[in-house]
Amino acid sequence: MNVTPLAERMRPQKIDDYVGQQHLVGPDGIIRRLLKQQQLPSMIFWGPPGVGKTTLAQLLASQMKRPFHLLSAVQAGVKDLREVIGKGGSLFPPVLFIDEIHRFSKSQQDALLGAVEKGQVTLVGATTENPSFEVNAALLSRCQVYLLESLGEAELLQIVQQALERDEELQKKSIELREHAALFRLSGGDARKLLNLLELVTTAESPVVITDELVMQVAQKHLARYDKSGEQHYDIISAFIKSMRGSDPNAAVYYLARMIVAGEDPVFIARRMVILASEDIGNANPTAMILAKSCLEAVKMIGYPEARIILSQTAIYLATSPKSNASYVAIEDAIALVEKTGDLPVPLHLRNAPTKLMKQLGYGKDYQYSHDGVGNFVMQEFLPEAISGTVLFDPGKNARENEMREQLRRWWQQKYGY
Repeated sequence: MNVTPLAERMRPQKIDDYVGQQHLVGPDGIIRRLLKQQQLPSMIFWGPPGVGKTTLAQLLASQMKRPFHLLSAVQAGVKDLREVIGKGGSLFPPVLFIDEIHRFSKSQQDALLGAVEKGQVTLVGATTENPSFEVNAALLSRCQVYLLESLGEAELLQIVQQALERDEELQKKSIELREHAALFRLSGGDARKLLNLLELVTTAESPVVITDELVMQVAQKHLARYDKSGEQHYDIISAFIKSMRGSDPNAAVYYLARMIVAGEDPVFIARRMVILASEDIGNANPTAMILAKSCLEAVKMIGYPEARIILSQTAIYLATSPKSNASYVAIEDAIALVEKTGDLPVPLHLRNAPTKLMKQLGYGKDYQYSHDGVGNFVMQEFLPEAISGTVLFDPGKNARENEMREQLRRWWQQKYGY
């Protein structure tokens, strides 16, 4: 019996067998063009777990006949990095694939930067985090960033069917795929998770009839708990955020504990709370943003185990704060309006008039200085004429934003309907 996991046995050996990411590997995709041109710049793959980042890096190296070295940023140190860099390549630089590159320290990223600049290696990094925030700016500027998307239902079905049709171990059994909704739902677009679950489900004696009920029974017995390397990473952080948004401090602290016990990066947790403080609390309680930002700075300085207390305090505060997504909705609506209406002309009286010609054209004419008005307010038009009176900010129903609504009503009277 082959003890190699199904997910590894089904790893594609050719780019044509690669499932998903057609915007990159399809006929007009940039990766496909690079392969045809035999060009391989340093790059970073950004996307959720199990969408093919490692596989794509291996295929690039294989098809371009480059040596391939794989390091995990969680386990590798500067010494390991320099050892790989020192190996070099014969004619072309080797491909150095670094999984979870966002976890590299500054010294590790600096060592890597030097090797990339000198052409000693071609870097292919993989990250589940936004590289703009997590990767050294100098290193990032020398890499192309490609976004890998979660796999859709059709792609997940293709992966399952390929496994059932091509894997030698599965072909030894009589397997019928009668239902697949539970397989797809539990995998969450993660191909590795999908194949691991398929392998568990098919361990029963032949014949095996795969139904949603069978999948759920197996999943409840075998699916791993939170795995900081990716298995349930997104599920737990999602539950954590939704618990705070839903004003349940008990659930928020529970999911926080799940992450802490698993060794999740406290900075990752704190950064998510900063986002929530603005997106889901906003002006209902502006202090939430201040506390969340302080939490982020504190855990950077302190780390575990004491960081758990700071994270807990902040999570409870955010969960028990009044909620408003008015600021989030306002900017989303504003962006949609800009995309729909294009570059509408700015009203003449609001335009900057640094030259005599601009003044002659009416730039800045009739502008009324707000501080000259009663209560530092003057009624005048600020939006382009085509969208005059458009309401983008609708204050939430909470004490602080109710005060904002009253103030806006006093200022603007009937103009915006506040």
